[in-house]
Amino acid sequence: MQKAISGKPFYIKGLIALVVIISSCGKPVMETGKASYYADKFKGRPTASGAKFRQWKRTAAHKTLPFGTNVKVVNLANGRSVNVKINDRGPFVAGRIIDLSKRAARKIGMLNAGVSNVELRYKKKS
Repeated sequence: MQKAISGKPFYIKGLIALVVIISSCGKPVMETGKASYYADKFKGRPTASGAKFRQWKRTAAHKTLPFGTNVKVVNLANGRSVNVKINDRGPFVAGRIIDLSKRAARKIGMLNAGVSNVELRYKKKS
């Protein structure tokens, strides 16, 4: 029996097998700061990515992350989290790092507060 070498076929009792090692596509990044959420007046307007803003989707705006980036947002006050997809640019208020859709804000319990301290977790492409 031969040792398995990633990406090269090997034989086990007449069967051919191929071992593929899948590694993550980027290094994990954590960012902390203040989050807010979109006002109702933005409902239906186009986002910077071209998608129509829908307040009941789990989406968010970030100043620099590529569109389509999946981000885990954790509310530091209560530990609740939500996964969102970046589809817009912003927030354009000093000191804020992310704007959430209303659905995402509700999921982490920040609707009444309006602004909350959060931690963002995502993978940055190398």
